[in-house]
Formats: sequence, C-alpha cells, structure tokens
Amino acid sequence: MPAVLARWTLGCATATLLGCASASSDPTPAPAPTPAASRGPSTSTRLGIPPGHLPPPGSCRVWVPGTPPGHQAKAGPCAALLRSAPPGSWLVYRPSTDRKVVHVREIDSKRAGVVVRVRVFDVATGMAVRETAP
Repeated sequence: MPAVLARWTLGCATATLLGCASASSDPTPAPAPTPAASRGPSTSTRLGIPPGHLPPPGSCRVWVPGTPPGHQAKAGPCAALLRSAPPGSWLVYRPSTDRKVVHVREIDSKRAGVVVRVRVFDVATGMAVRETAP
C-alpha cells in the first residue's frame, strides 16, 4: 500500500507543478469562455477568434461560435450582415479609426439580427476592455 500512496503523492505533486491542481475526477476539460457564455468580469474574457480571421478595418464578419475558423462567413458591410446574422452568432466589427480593438455584437440566442450585448476587445491580447450598450 505505501507504494500506491507514494505514486499517488508523486502524481499530485507533478500535477501541481504543471498547474493542473484540480482535484476533480471529471477528465473532461472545461470549455474556453466566450463572450456569449461568460457572464463574469469583462477583463477576464478572451475573444477566441484567430487574428487572421478578424475582418479588415472598417468592415464586419459574422462569427458563429463553435464553427471552425475556415468555415466562417466572409467579411462584408456591417448593415447587411447584421440583418442576416443568425441567432447565437456574433457580428465582429473592426473599426478603421482604432485598429487595436475589435467590437463584438452578440446576437440574441433566439432572434436573428437582434443585438443583446456589445463588447470591445484588445486585438493583441484577446482580452475584453469594455462593454457598451447595444
């Protein structure tokens, strides 16, 4: 029995050193937070869109969370894309006046084209910097 205890202790110490100090027996990792899923402080929320998939400055892109980046719709004019944005999607806008940020308009989970929240993210870090009214 001491050998089993020693192995368990070594495993726990290794997990702690690697930053995996969770004592949970559930092996399923928690999903990464998204603007729509996270209701905590804005500064702890990550954008989760690869920089190469952000729309060019001055345009928008409809982003559907959970869909691979290569399968997302192309960028285009914001007004037209807002009308066609499906429920639960994001309308991602990159202002031409401030290329360091990206605005994410969250579309209602049941009503297409209805913005329920707008978050502004820093492009370099993916961190939310503020939330504005829709």
